[in-house]
Amino acid sequence: MLPIPNDKIRPVVTVPLEQIDKHLEQHTDDSINDYLFIEDRNRLIGYISVREMKSKNRRRMTADEIKKQTHPLETACFLGQEFSIPDLYRVIGEAVTLVKDRDGCLIGYIKREDLLVALFQDESQNTDLLKTILTSIPMGIFIADRQRRMVNFNEAGLRMTKRRASEVAHEPAENIFGRKEIDRVFTTGETILNQIVVGGQVGLLADYSPIFGPGRTINGVVIVVQDLPMVEKMAMELEYVKNLNADLNAVLSSMYDEILVLDEEGGLIRCSETLSADYWHINFKKLIGKNLLHLEAKGMFHLPVIRYVIENRKKYSVVQETSDGKKVLALGTPVFGDNGEIQRIIIALRDITETAELKTRLNEYKKELDGFRKKDLFMQQMVFRSVKMEELMIRVKKVAEFSSTVLIDGESGVGKEVVAQAIHQMGTRSSRPFLKLNCGAIPGNLLESELFGYVKGAFTGASTAGKKGYFEQADGGVLFMDEIGELPLQLQVKLLRVLQEGEVIPLGSTRPIPVNVQIVAATNRNLKEMVKAGAFREDLYYRLNVIPIHVPPLRERPEDIAVLAVHFLKQLNQKYKKHYVFMPDALNLLELYHWPGNIRELQNVVERLIVVSDSETIHADLVGNLIRFDQRVPDSHSFTNRIIPMKQAKEKLERELVVMAMKKFKTTTRAAEALGISQSSVSRKYNKILGEGH
Repeated sequence: MLPIPNDKIRPVVTVPLEQIDKHLEQHTDDSINDYLFIEDRNRLIGYISVREMKSKNRRRMTADEIKKQTHPLETACFLGQEFSIPDLYRVIGEAVTLVKDRDGCLIGYIKREDLLVALFQDESQNTDLLKTILTSIPMGIFIADRQRRMVNFNEAGLRMTKRRASEVAHEPAENIFGRKEIDRVFTTGETILNQIVVGGQVGLLADYSPIFGPGRTINGVVIVVQDLPMVEKMAMELEYVKNLNADLNAVLSSMYDEILVLDEEGGLIRCSETLSADYWHINFKKLIGKNLLHLEAKGMFHLPVIRYVIENRKKYSVVQETSDGKKVLALGTPVFGDNGEIQRIIIALRDITETAELKTRLNEYKKELDGFRKKDLFMQQMVFRSVKMEELMIRVKKVAEFSSTVLIDGESGVGKEVVAQAIHQMGTRSSRPFLKLNCGAIPGNLLESELFGYVKGAFTGASTAGKKGYFEQADGGVLFMDEIGELPLQLQVKLLRVLQEGEVIPLGSTRPIPVNVQIVAATNRNLKEMVKAGAFREDLYYRLNVIPIHVPPLRERPEDIAVLAVHFLKQLNQKYKKHYVFMPDALNLLELYHWPGNIRELQNVVERLIVVSDSETIHADLVGNLIRFDQRVPDSHSFTNRIIPMKQAKEKLERELVVMAMKKFKTTTRAAEALGISQSSVSRKYNKILGEGH
C-alpha cells in the first residue's frame, strides 16, 4: 500500500445550494480552494471548479444555474489514506480524489496532479515502485520545469511521440506540445484538457496541469497524453469535410435557386456564395448568425415561409412580389433529426419573373388554342357529306372572321340556327354571349321591350328594377334574330338605328346606350317580295343583307340524309339508353323521300321509327310504312299509243320499270335485283324521277 501525503490533502469546503448565491463571491475569491462542494438538503451532491466559476460572468447565478455547473459526486475518485497500485489508475483518470479516513468519513480531497508530483518527488522505495508503475501506464506522462524544459517522462510517452529519450530530456516542451497551452498554464494556473496535438505522423490528446509549489507558485507542468490512432484519421476526415464544404458551396453557387440554411429557430447558418441582394436589397451574407424571424419583425423584409415551416412542420411554397416588381418563389423545406424535431430549414429562392410572364403568354396561347380546338370541335359536330354543305361551311368559316351583319335564308327546318351558331363559335366573338330571339314567337307589343329593354316605370306592369334588352345582353357577342320577316314595321325602324348608330334607347329613356353586337338574321320568306309589297323596309333589307347565306333544302343534298339519320339515331340511343341501328335498305329508302319538312322532319321521323319498331334493327319495310312515297310519283299512263323516237321510248320504259319495281319492292336493293342493274343506278334513276314529279 502507498500512503497519501497528508500535506497535499485539502479540506472540503461545502456550501448549501440554497445559499450559494450569498457565499459564492466569498469562496471564489479564496485562492486556496480549487473546488467547492455543494450540498442539497444536507446531502453532498457534487463539486464546482473555482477557476471555472471565475471564468464565468460576474453576474449573480441562480441556484438552478449553479446546479447545472456542478460536477456529480460520482465523477470523483474515493480513496483511503493509503491506496493500492490499481487505485493509482483511478486517480490518474479523475481530476479530483476524495480522501476518507479508516472510519469512512470524508476528510478532504487531493488533486490528481498533486498526488502524482508528490509520488515522483519521494525517493523512497515506494516511489521507485510508483515510477515503475507509471512507466507501464498506457498513457504518456511528461513533466516540464519552470524553464519549460522536459525533466521527466515515461516510456509510453516516448512511444506515443515516436521519440528517443535523448531527443526529449532537457529539451523545450514546445518542441512537442503547444506553446500556447503551456504558457496559459503558467499564466493562469488552469488545467487545460483534451487538446489535440498533431505533428508529423503523431496524433495525440493532451491534458496540461500546473505543478504548484509553496504559496501556490507554479513550478512546472504535467502533460498527460493519450495515443489516439484515430486522430490522424479524424484530421483527414476534417480535411475531407472541409473539401466537401467547398464542394457544397460550389454546388450551391451553380444552382439556379439561391439557398438559405436556417436552424430550427430561424437563425441563418449559411447561404449561397452567389446569393443576390436584389430581392429585398439585403445582403444575407452579413446576416449569418442572426435570427431572420427577429429581423422580419423589425420590418427588414417579409419572408413568411420561415414561420410557416416552423409552425406547421411541413414543406411550403409561396410567390412573393418585391418592391421592384419581381416575382420570387420561396420554397421552405424542414429537415428533421433522429428525434423527430426540426433540425434545419432550407429556403430556396427563385426569381420567376420571366417564368410568370412566360406563363401569362402561355395562358394566352392556350386560350387561343382552346378557341381553335373549340372551333374544330364544333366543325366536327356539324353533320354533312354533301358538296353543297361543304361549300356553305367554307363560306361560314370565312364570314365568321368578321363582324358583318349576316342574313340567312332557307326553308323551314333546314338548320339556319345551326349555321348562326357556327358563325358565333368559329368567330372572334366565341367567348361572348350568343342569344336567340324568334321574332315571330313574341307578340309585337312585347317584342320591343325584349329587344331594347326598359327603365323603371316605363309602362304599367314594368319591373321596378328595369330590364336589359337582348341587345345589351348580347353586347360583345352575337344576336340571332330568327324569322326576321315577322318583325313589325315600327320595330324595323328601331332595328335600323341599332345597325346604323350602334346604340339602343330603352323604353322610357332618352339616353342612348352604345352596344357592340353582330346581328345574324334568318328568314324562310322572300324578303325582296315583301319589300315590293311594302311589308318590309327596303333600307333595313339592305342593312341586313350585307352577307347573304342560302341554306339549301334537304332534297337538294340527299347525300346528307343518311349521315343525319344515323346522327339523330345515335342521339336518341344515348338519351334512352338503347341500341337501335339502321339497315342499309332503310337508309336507302330514306334517301328517296323528298323531305318537305327538311332536317326537322327527318329528326321526327327517326324518333318515330324507334318508337314504333318492334326490334332494335330498323328495316326498309318499317320506313315504307311511315312514309307515302307514291304521292310524289307522277302517273305513268300506258306505255305508248303513238310513234315516238326510239331513245325517248327507251327512257319512258326505263322510267316505268323503275317506278313499278320501287312500288313493289320498296327498297333500291331489291328493285335492283329484280331489274338486273346496280343499286346505285336504281337510286339515281328513282331520285331523278321523284325530282321531275316534284
